[in-house]
Parts: sequence; structure tokens; C-alpha cells
Amino acid sequence: MFVGHIALGFAAKRAAPGVSAGTLVMAAQFVDILWPIFLLLGLEHVRIDPGNTAVAPLDFYDYPWTHSLLMGLLWALLFAGIWYLRKRDSRVALLLGGLVVSHWVLDFITHRPDLPLYPGGPNVGLGLWNSVAGTMVVEGGLFVAGVLIYLRATRPLDRTGRFATYGLIAFLVVAYLANIFSPPPPSVSAIAWGGQAGWLLLLWALWVDRHREPLTS
Repeated sequence: MFVGHIALGFAAKRAAPGVSAGTLVMAAQFVDILWPIFLLLGLEHVRIDPGNTAVAPLDFYDYPWTHSLLMGLLWALLFAGIWYLRKRDSRVALLLGGLVVSHWVLDFITHRPDLPLYPGGPNVGLGLWNSVAGTMVVEGGLFVAGVLIYLRATRPLDRTGRFATYGLIAFLVVAYLANIFSPPPPSVSAIAWGGQAGWLLLLWALWVDRHREPLTS
């Protein structure tokens, strides 16, 4: 749920106006930021399998260290703990931890039963990705809602804050549609290296947010 995760990060700006959207999106996408790195290191694995689901031509047969529920909770504890040690703000730390865990919850809705509850444990998943139309309605609805909440919770300070924001939104929409309708990736290596582009999205969100300010009312 690519744009769905990002949408939760944007929406969280209303609850944490003093936290950069880049940090909030990073929390919501944290395990997907780790996953390509784990692929490159050979710690987790994926197969290119067209038809595995209607949306994703991939067989996620081995990713217990990033995408199991237990590890999601531990990653959330780590992310929230680092924030708390730096800022001493327990409320925001809990919010960030919740965003990290939300990734597994949204994946549980979209994935077929390939999400482990814990490394070596049973796999679960509701399989929304078996329907392209259903996936686009649910993920698209989340994305629109998250973006609207962010836009209504902040205002641009300058032209960059306006146009870079809409540029990011447009890019995410195009990337999402391309992800659904493009041919399968050529190799697992291409997936792993392409996944590093997630860092650029975080920097873009950070840049955008620096040119916007929270609304006080």
C-alpha cells in the first residue's frame, strides 16, 4: 500500500504540527525503507511472479525481519525510542511508533497471506491486491484523505511551499499508477536498487514541509 502509507504520514501532521512531514512519512514507510536494504544484503528475498496478485507481480516469500508483526512492533519501539531520547516528547514518540506499526496493518489488508506474525510464524493477509479496482478505491481514498488533511493543516510560506507540494502529490500519483500498470520489474536487483528512491521521497517531503507552516486554527 505505497500511497496509503504515505497518506498516513501526511495526515499525522495535524496531530503533530511541530514534526516534519518527512519524519512522519519516514515512520509510516520505515519498514519499506529497510526492506530494499535487506534485499541487497541477502537477509530477505522476493521472487518476480507475474499473476501472484492482480496488483503486485511479486512473491514476498521471505521478509520476516522487516514485515512480520513482531518485528514491526520492535522497529516501532526503536523508532519511537530514538525520538524520545532526542526530544523527550512521549506523545510524539507514541505517534511515530504507531505510524511504524500502521504499515503492517495496511499491508495486512492488501497482501495475500504472506505476512508473518513473527519470524517463522504463520502468514496472514486479507488479499485486497487480488482486485485492482478495490485496491485503487481503498488506497486512492486513503491518499486523497491524507493529502487533504495535510493541506488543510498547513499553508505555504512561499511559492516553493505551494508548487513543490503539488509536484510531490502529482509524482506520487504517477508513480502509484506506474507501479500498478507497468510490466514486472526485470530483476530482484532492480527492485532492491530502485527501492532506494524512497530516500528521495523522504527528502522531498522534508523540503516541502520546510516551506509550509502549521495552521493554528
